[in-house]
Amino acid sequence: MTTAPEKPATGEVETVKTVSLTIDGIQVEVPENTLVIRAAEQVGVQIPRFCDHPLLAPVGACRQCLVDIPDAGNGRGFPKPQASCTLPVAEGMVVNSQVTSEVADKAQQGVMEFLLINHPLDCPVCDKGGECPLQNQAMSNGRGESRFFESGGLKRTFPKPINISAQVLLDRERCVLCARCTRFSSQISGDPFIELVERGALQQVGIYENEPYDSYFSGNVIQICPVGALTSAEYRFRSRPFDLVSTPSIAEHDACGSAIRVDHRRGKVMRRLSGNDPEVNEEWITDKDRFAFHYTTAPDRLTYPQVRDSDGSLRPASWTEAFAVAARGLAAARTAGGVGVLPGGRVTAEDAFAYSKFARVGLGTNDIDFRSRPLSAEETSFLAAYVVLHGPGDGAATFGDLERAGTVVLVGFEPEDEAGAVFLRLRKANRAKGTKVVAIAPYATRGLRKAGGVLVPTVPGEEAAALDALGLTGDHPVDGTSVILVGERLATSPGALSSAAGLASRTGAKLAWVPRRAGDRGAVETGCLPNLLPGGRPVDDARARVDVATAWGLEGSLPGVPGRDADEIVAAVLTGELNGLVVGGVDPDDTADPAAFRTALAQADFVVALELRETDVTRAADVVFPVAAVTDKAGLFVTWEGRPRWFDAVFTNPQALPDSRVLAGIAEELDRPLGFRTVPEVRAQMEELGPWDGERAAFGAVTASPSGTTSGRGTGEGLVLSTWKQLIDLGTMQDGDDNLRATARTTLARVSPATYAALGGEPATVTLTGDRGSWTLPVEVAPDLVEGVVWVPTHNTGRGVWADLASPGSRVTVEGAQS
Repeated sequence: MTTAPEKPATGEVETVKTVSLTIDGIQVEVPENTLVIRAAEQVGVQIPRFCDHPLLAPVGACRQCLVDIPDAGNGRGFPKPQASCTLPVAEGMVVNSQVTSEVADKAQQGVMEFLLINHPLDCPVCDKGGECPLQNQAMSNGRGESRFFESGGLKRTFPKPINISAQVLLDRERCVLCARCTRFSSQISGDPFIELVERGALQQVGIYENEPYDSYFSGNVIQICPVGALTSAEYRFRSRPFDLVSTPSIAEHDACGSAIRVDHRRGKVMRRLSGNDPEVNEEWITDKDRFAFHYTTAPDRLTYPQVRDSDGSLRPASWTEAFAVAARGLAAARTAGGVGVLPGGRVTAEDAFAYSKFARVGLGTNDIDFRSRPLSAEETSFLAAYVVLHGPGDGAATFGDLERAGTVVLVGFEPEDEAGAVFLRLRKANRAKGTKVVAIAPYATRGLRKAGGVLVPTVPGEEAAALDALGLTGDHPVDGTSVILVGERLATSPGALSSAAGLASRTGAKLAWVPRRAGDRGAVETGCLPNLLPGGRPVDDARARVDVATAWGLEGSLPGVPGRDADEIVAAVLTGELNGLVVGGVDPDDTADPAAFRTALAQADFVVALELRETDVTRAADVVFPVAAVTDKAGLFVTWEGRPRWFDAVFTNPQALPDSRVLAGIAEELDRPLGFRTVPEVRAQMEELGPWDGERAAFGAVTASPSGTTSGRGTGEGLVLSTWKQLIDLGTMQDGDDNLRATARTTLARVSPATYAALGGEPATVTLTGDRGSWTLPVEVAPDLVEGVVWVPTHNTGRGVWADLASPGSRVTVEGAQS
């Protein structure tokens, strides 16, 4: 027994016990408790397996990995072949795999022969054909001919396929009972809706009666299935693996930056699979990341520029004409009053940098904001002090920190819905080391329960008081090993961000901001805020402005007064203070006041839209530019950790340009060139400018609203409206995949037991009425929902809460209706 030093993340040096053993005549030293199959991999010996997966607990179900472990005179031997996927190494052990042992080779061939007795020989039509471990290992570790002749060679059959969910289909006769799918569901995602049922030859994967496989992560079982037993309704019979070209990329649906693989054929994406990145998403992705990619080829995809003609209609235009018309209109609007820039939060960091520079250089304004929610000066100060320029290299919280934390506090953030990879890490941490997950929320969600979390019941708007009550002692202690994750919607709760920062300061816990969209963090870093320039430079710091102007080669100076935020930009258009808008990828129904936003679009003198598909913005715009989808351009997303995630273009699409190229074309027509045209040139400018090394204003300079008061909530009649977006809803980036959308969770209103009792008569539905409309939804009683609150999903029906009901945090009336 020897020891080897190791330096863990804490910086302390500890020793790891190792053992020495011999595998196929090669001596190897591995950490104690390493499985034999892993030790063999270290010396280049690939032992066949089906049930084994490095991220799942060992089970020894398939027996394909049998090895011979003879007695070497030290009592470490076994009389029969052993499953190497469940057996830990021991000092002095001698292992002979199929490479050197006839016993192991014969055992593996025998297991393979048993597996093939009932396995159908339908490889030519099986989706797994060409990338199937069973197919490969039958050739490398199986017999050349079958000895099965009983019953005339007939194999077991089942009706096929069975929809275990709207997206996942099961061909039972192909299953080799490896239990990978059931173990993933119970161990990783916490959705044990599938299980092995029956016994013997009838054993099969089954679901509960009338209970489909309800999981946001169900697509992972398709990918890890070693045969073609589990397939997706989306990809089934669509292509063959050897017809596909694979390109690594990054998922664009949330701020986790999950690694994915895009498989495409003849310019069309056929499927997306999870990539393998141990530091980020390991080998798992959400179903949204896996299946929601058809929006890029929707029928309403924009394929050419358009300009508004004299008769008021939009007509096709060339790129050069569209650039010229946009420049003339924006120049006139800038002269008349000014132009606001709203880039949205789906853009890459390069495109966000282009919007930021275009606003300052092309339009001479700091009126730029990527956010679309109700905004506060507290949030802009918080982002400048605690978010920008904080990354894994300078002590910021990471996925790894979530696994090492003693306590993780969630506030204004529901990870299963808003950041799937974060949820999986929290569940893993809780299962592996008992990490305590504490949620400051109105009720305990399904995701919180699966992560073993505890609830601090809190009325929306009172999160500041709940955070102030946490500390080093009490029921939920927070200390230097803890991580505080705040969601972007916490900015709507007065004083909450200040309280979160104060809690981190007095306890030593790490603090991280987790936005919902992939481009949000990059937009912060590149200055798509009214108070920040690229690289975290404060707008109101003269040295910072000189630094940027010098790097950009400007003769004059940059505007020094912080600009308007998104809400103020809309208000300024309505009052006539601003005359123009540049809008990129903003959904009006996601804004704080959809009706006001649409009115501003109609009232503005000139509107330029940079969009992927036709929207209310493009229908109101004077010039419309089709922009490249994430598959059509290279770029960079910055994750919630502050980790840069680069990806290359999958396709070349001449019908659309990156946002950065469009903005550069307009700026050249304005005679204010941005100095770049291509994505690499934008990236070079970003790197040349670099981060700000000066001082930024300390957080707290902005006075926060008193705790427990929320603008618009008041103390009137009705219940406080709580809401957030669920992972799968009516978002436009899920358009085109009906199978995915069919797996969305039931749209309903949740109320407390006391509220439900007060409705009288046990109603089946409730009608919610706010200042923007009414919704009638099925009602569910949530036993732990805090009194005085009603919860609904943000965008699972109609145009969403903001447009059709009321602003979150305000009061709505609730009336019951009999079934």
